[in-house]
Amino acid sequence: MGIPTGTSTRLPAAASPGAQVRRPYWAGAATAAPGLLAFTGAIGSAEPHAHAAVQVLLVLDGEVVLTDRHGRQRPVQAAIIPAGVRHGLRATPATHGLLAYLDPASPVGRAATARTAAYGDADAVSTWQAAARPGVMAAAPRSPAVVPGSPALMPGSPAVAPGRAAMRRAAGPHPGAGALPAPLSRALALVPQLIDGPLLLGDLAARSGVSASRLGHLFAEHLHLPYPAWRRWARLLHAVEAVRGGATLTEAAHAAGFADSAHLTRTCRAMFGITPSQALAATGWHSLTRGRR
Repeated sequence: MGIPTGTSTRLPAAASPGAQVRRPYWAGAATAAPGLLAFTGAIGSAEPHAHAAVQVLLVLDGEVVLTDRHGRQRPVQAAIIPAGVRHGLRATPATHGLLAYLDPASPVGRAATARTAAYGDADAVSTWQAAARPGVMAAAPRSPAVVPGSPALMPGSPAVAPGRAAMRRAAGPHPGAGALPAPLSRALALVPQLIDGPLLLGDLAARSGVSASRLGHLFAEHLHLPYPAWRRWARLLHAVEAVRGGATLTEAAHAAGFADSAHLTRTCRAMFGITPSQALAATGWHSLTRGRR
């Protein structure tokens, strides 16, 4: 299961003057490339969640406070959050920055995971902050006066390029990130063909030439996620691709192997702290699905 390639989506600009905004919200630009889903713009808040991607966060203006599973909170300018780690995010109004969600099976995702592991407790916000500091904070000074939807925050702009370079350095080569074992690589390659079905570990294992227990161990060892969590992530990404192609939430849910749209909604909320409807409203993709059955 891959992230869609070569695409960029403009998100809605800020609300008009005088409109009441109850809390910070997301507005900017989203870009997808192999192994990467990136967001640039106004950063909103999210309920505590744990996604099956490695998250790299870079704050350009304003303040983001991260909360770890221990309940500890810290304001951060940069952080690398491993896959499967529960955390909450609170942003002050007029906060802008960049977020990258890295596929934990990709080379850069594995490098970022190995980098974080080298700094201690993967569940601690202090570790996420320390893992990002050497590569990000020195390379990406805070940006003055940027507003949601402005050219300064669009992909490829001068304000964005240094941040992306900093992210690459933060999750750059690390001795703890090696190549994936062949059986795991074979299993991952099979997923797009089987995503709309049960996608059972035993079926993948049989097709990959190993036992189910061995394949499950490889997922945990190399992707730092139990197989069921990674499978939910793969289904969610496939559903996103379907919606981008014009499918309704119900159609996307079934195409990705979810029981129904409610199942998709629960998974999205658990992984990102927001519902699919909220995400669609933020990206403008909801307009693509209106009237389609």
